[in-house]
Amino acid sequence: MDLRQFLMCLSLCTAFALSKPTEKKDRVHHEPQLSDKVHNDAQSFDYDHDAFLGAEEAKTFDQLTPEESKERLGKIVSKIDGDKDGFVTVDELKDWIKFAQKRWIYEDVERQWKGHDLNEDGLVSWEEYKNATYGYVLDPDDGFNYKQMMVRDERRFKMADKDGDLIATKEEFTAFLHPEEYDYMKDIVVQETMEDIDKNADGFIDLEEYIGDMYSHDGNTDEPEWVKTEREQFVEFRDKNRDGKMDKEETKDWILPSDYDHAEAEARHLVYESDQNKDGKLTKEEIVDKYDLFVGSQATDFGEALVRHDEF
Repeated sequence: MDLRQFLMCLSLCTAFALSKPTEKKDRVHHEPQLSDKVHNDAQSFDYDHDAFLGAEEAKTFDQLTPEESKERLGKIVSKIDGDKDGFVTVDELKDWIKFAQKRWIYEDVERQWKGHDLNEDGLVSWEEYKNATYGYVLDPDDGFNYKQMMVRDERRFKMADKDGDLIATKEEFTAFLHPEEYDYMKDIVVQETMEDIDKNADGFIDLEEYIGDMYSHDGNTDEPEWVKTEREQFVEFRDKNRDGKMDKEETKDWILPSDYDHAEAEARHLVYESDQNKDGKLTKEEIVDKYDLFVGSQATDFGEALVRHDEF
């Protein structure tokens, strides 16, 4: 059994052992906040730093001199400029911010990639993934239904594999491991969710299935208030056509809501604040000139007074 399967089994056992009837399961995929800092540029640019770099990376810039920060920022700008035309657009900046915020996803893919690209050709075939993941656990006497999991994985792999050759590039493998991050994978996220919750296999999620996925009565007839609220949510908002059940589109609206695009809003803000000639796009020079908006350094906040004192 590989690490992925071991952790999967461990998580299932832990959930069974430790879950409480009053705990709520959340299946909704929300876009995360860009920072837990307050967005107030009049006080500090900490929110912008977290948004542009990711919170952990932003901390490393705070240890750099202004010169070092500018140099590293210049290298980042070259990566953001996807079409290499010498300008950074709002869309390119938005894509970078989303990448920075989800860097952990790509780090997870890198870790898993090494264990599944068995022939080290820079690709992962379905056979490689199947052998690495299920090769030693397909025991017909095993109580855990690995064959069902494998069929589900194969279906998702084929969906992620855009050209249908059953060989995944790193981008396709990322879509396979984290389908909620890709528009073309959202149908499979909905399908898998419905299969998990739809206990009578009629292709819909009724009220009791919806509640049963979140809450186990466990012999207790008194429901917590949040369960009563969820019943009301189902009737008032989830079941849009009032037929007593959620279909595929209603389920999609529930678990994959159209959230406010924080990354686009921040990208527009950064361009507005840095665009000296007001042409709607940024040069490397414009970004580096406003480096303190994008990244931190030892000269930001309280450190600025110390640096000025040393220069004096």
